[in-house]
Amino acid sequence: MPPRDECVIRDAIDRRAREIPDQPCAVFADGSALTWRELRAQVKDCAQGLRNLGVAQGDFVVVWLPNGRPCLTVMLALNYLGAVYVPINTSYRGGLLAHVIENSGASLMIADAGLVERLAGVALAELTDVVVVGGTRDLPAGLTAHDESALVGDGEALPPPEREIQPWDTLCVIYTSGTTGPSKGVLCSALQMHTMSGATPAESGDRSLVTLPLFHAGGTLPVWSAVMRGTSFALVESFKTQEFWPTVRRLGVTTTVLLGAMTPFLLKEPPSADDRDHPLKRVAMVPLSDQSREFAERFGVEVTTAFNMTEISTPLFTADPRILGACGRPRPGMEVRVVDENDCEVADGVVGELIVRTDMPWGLNHGYHKNPEATARAWRNGWFHTGDAFRRDAEGNFFFVDRMKDAIRRRGENISSFEVEKEIVAHADVRDVAVVGVPSEFGEDEVMAILSPVAGRAIDFAALVEFLRPRLAHFMIPRYFRLVDDLPRTPTEKVQKHLLRAAGVTADAWDREKAGIVMKRERLG
Repeated sequence: MPPRDECVIRDAIDRRAREIPDQPCAVFADGSALTWRELRAQVKDCAQGLRNLGVAQGDFVVVWLPNGRPCLTVMLALNYLGAVYVPINTSYRGGLLAHVIENSGASLMIADAGLVERLAGVALAELTDVVVVGGTRDLPAGLTAHDESALVGDGEALPPPEREIQPWDTLCVIYTSGTTGPSKGVLCSALQMHTMSGATPAESGDRSLVTLPLFHAGGTLPVWSAVMRGTSFALVESFKTQEFWPTVRRLGVTTTVLLGAMTPFLLKEPPSADDRDHPLKRVAMVPLSDQSREFAERFGVEVTTAFNMTEISTPLFTADPRILGACGRPRPGMEVRVVDENDCEVADGVVGELIVRTDMPWGLNHGYHKNPEATARAWRNGWFHTGDAFRRDAEGNFFFVDRMKDAIRRRGENISSFEVEKEIVAHADVRDVAVVGVPSEFGEDEVMAILSPVAGRAIDFAALVEFLRPRLAHFMIPRYFRLVDDLPRTPTEKVQKHLLRAAGVTADAWDREKAGIVMKRERLG
């Protein structure tokens, strides 16, 4: 068990303010910064404000704010009180919004003024009070509005917690992206976040760039990790391709995470004489792109990779990603298996589901909030079931194959949408792609690719098929291609494939078979 002042957020903030009070801990897009002394003072003032609003240790409080100082302060103030931080995706509205409000059981919401109009007509469950940040807005009947000044109290008057905050207490509820159904609220402890942050290397003086939202584990973890390790972070609103390198330079960023399409977006920007003129040293690329070596060479950075999800604690990691496509190997303290539907371990090279557990108590999630059925499905036989298809090679490297629900089956062949996407996005004209299965007249699926082009370029579908011939098995090459400006994504950069599957083969889709291009198995001999 780690020391309390390395994992309990209240104790860790107090420690940093005591030991390194004048070192910067947070910098923002406008160049302003907070030292540890200043951060602690603001967090304590906000904690007292929350306490004045009736927030007690263990209470669940919904936070509906974009990245910025208010969200950061409220998040850490709730941690400081021992209350539970329950952030909401800023894209939610209607039924999804109502679901999270109801599931949280919270009576208090802290919301951005630009979002609160979405509360109209939404079932509010136990919600009674809303602190409106960034302006004033009318609220639905039955809700009491509070000005954001309510979030500031006298921090010096803040009493100690009613009981000592424990490392295994619920720190936050992070809702999954809900790409296929209602979001599930993942119960996370400070110990889980400590375990997760320990997966990646850190050096004194490191500064992480936080581009992911603070309702996502990829956004909150760098903040909590900095508190636990005494490093610093740069918090910006979101990832923007054209602003990435200027932000890195301006804010002194040394490390960051690149998820999904971020890597090809950056690589497809025109080369510049300034490509290596920056302080960035390390990039965690998830998943590891086939262009990782090109990225490392062009920008002069060290590339690592890992596998993680909100529910777990980065069980796979490698700082030496020379094996293309690998997610790494199990790190110390983690047990990882690839199993069949009966949880029996499969042989090397065979695809199965990845399951994990850790030797640290509370080192993984402790269930889904108010969802015992989903918790029981995931936590079977003492292991957490990820829902991801993996294979392992004889050397012990683990390879992601696909989300099990996204796998495609065409005429008896199992197809990884991930593998098809990886080859399509390698084409110079393709900026982004999602591959889904659509119904086939022969039963099972046909493969469909939905693409967006690099700015200023056009995609020739017939030429793209020829590009894919030497790269993919004949049955993996999509039959249908469709062009869109942008793929539908959640704010955490996950493609909403259920929307693409539901749309099916649209009128504007290109059918290579109707164009006379038929894929056949190559004859041997």
